[in-house]
Amino acid sequence: MIFSDRDIKKYLKSGRITVDPLVKEAIQPASVDLRLDSEFMIFKHTSHAYIDVAEPVDELMKKISISGREPFVLHPGEFALGLTFETVGVDDETVARLEGKSSLGRLGVIVHATAGFIDPGNCLKITLELHNVGNLPVILRYKMPIAQVAFQPLSSKAERPYGSKKLKSKYYKSKGIVMSQMHKNFKKK
Repeated sequence: MIFSDRDIKKYLKSGRITVDPLVKEAIQPASVDLRLDSEFMIFKHTSHAYIDVAEPVDELMKKISISGREPFVLHPGEFALGLTFETVGVDDETVARLEGKSSLGRLGVIVHATAGFIDPGNCLKITLELHNVGNLPVILRYKMPIAQVAFQPLSSKAERPYGSKKLKSKYYKSKGIVMSQMHKNFKKK
C-alpha cells in the first residue's frame, strides 16, 4: 500500500515522515516531488582504468558544484551522483521509494540505478544516481524538480531500523553526496 496525499499530510503532521524543506505544492496524489541540489560527483575516467569494488572510490571521483545560474550538463552515456535539495526521513514503521519524474524519463534521464529505497529509521538527503540514456546532453538546474518519493507502511515496526549499531549502516543520516561504500563489505587482511 502506498500513501495517498491525504496520508502523506497526516504522516507529515505527526512527524512519522519528514520532508525538509517542504513546499506545499510538492505533495502529489501519491508522492512528494523533490528538487535537485547544487552538488555533483563525477568519475575521473581519464585518469583511472577501472573500479575495484573492494577499494574506496574517493580518489576516483571529483566534486562539482553549480550555482543558481550555472547548470550541470549531463551528457549522453554519462553517470553522475547528485543530491536532493530536501532531506527525507521515515520512522521505524515506514519506508520510502525514490522514483524519477516522467518528464525527465522522457528525455532519457534516470535518477537512480538501484538505490531508490529509504530504509525505516533513516533521514537523509538522497544521493541520486543520474544517468543520461538519451542521445543529447540534458541541462539540469539547481532546485529543479528531479524526482519524487512515495511512502509505504511496513507490516510491523522494524526490530533493527537503519542506523542500528549492529547493522553498520553506511549511509545513515547522509547530508551530502556519499560515494559508494561497497569496499566496507570486504574484510582487510
